[in-house]
Amino acid sequence: MKFLKMNGCGNEFAIFDVRERGEALHLNPAQIQAIAAPSSGAACDQIIAMEKLPGESANVFMRIWNADGEEVSACGNATRCVGWLVMEETGQAEVRIRTEAGVLVASRAAAHGGQAQICVDMGPPKLGWEDIPLAERMDTRGIDIKVGPIDAPVLSLPGAVSMGNPHAVFFVENMDEIAVETLGPMLEHHPLFPQAANIGFAQVNAPNEIRLRVWERGAGLTKACGTGACAALVACHRRGLVERKAKLILDGGDLVIEWREDDDHVLMTGPIALEFEGQIDGI
Repeated sequence: MKFLKMNGCGNEFAIFDVRERGEALHLNPAQIQAIAAPSSGAACDQIIAMEKLPGESANVFMRIWNADGEEVSACGNATRCVGWLVMEETGQAEVRIRTEAGVLVASRAAAHGGQAQICVDMGPPKLGWEDIPLAERMDTRGIDIKVGPIDAPVLSLPGAVSMGNPHAVFFVENMDEIAVETLGPMLEHHPLFPQAANIGFAQVNAPNEIRLRVWERGAGLTKACGTGACAALVACHRRGLVERKAKLILDGGDLVIEWREDDDHVLMTGPIALEFEGQIDGI
């Protein structure tokens, strides 16, 4: 089956368009892992299926699997990539994409640096402990997790946010001193997260700029995480560290995130790129 290799701000995807089949794409964890593998597959963070939605108000249904084989509900950068594909196909300036987390609206933004820019309305963040979800009730502006000695932790009190998937955002002073590849897998399955969590590390550079790295559950350290960028902006604003709109600097590039005050929605704008068309046999 043919696939498109795309990236959103460096976040890598293999996208399968199965709309002509008229049915869902069924992949088992072993197939997902093989497709995602750097050596034998597409070398991607997530696998995406574009599926038909007859009679629906949305343009397409987007199914998402992490590289470890688990199906998940949301992926902001993949939504921007799929949105671009559908807008190129239809000529529309705005499209609606249904995910397990709900319907998201993608639209074109002004090109920047020669790259197409796509904005997606990620909807309102979920901030209640039960919505993220956490295993017990607590203030999600700073949840009870400590890294290091209990009386002098190196990291503590991350903000917790759901953007259709759970995120914990640690506030750090110097990103260069954070061992993301060690701390990420250690914290991803913390007992407070019954569904595991994406672990973000946010360094606030200015009221309108955040440096961010994210360990994604089921995918590991990625060059960018769209929902993670949204969660970081929300978590930092709730702590009074940044304004409602900021540039998020990720390993793969920059995203602009705005948490609107009027309707509580989070907007994410950034680059997408089509890398190549490939072929995977046996599915």
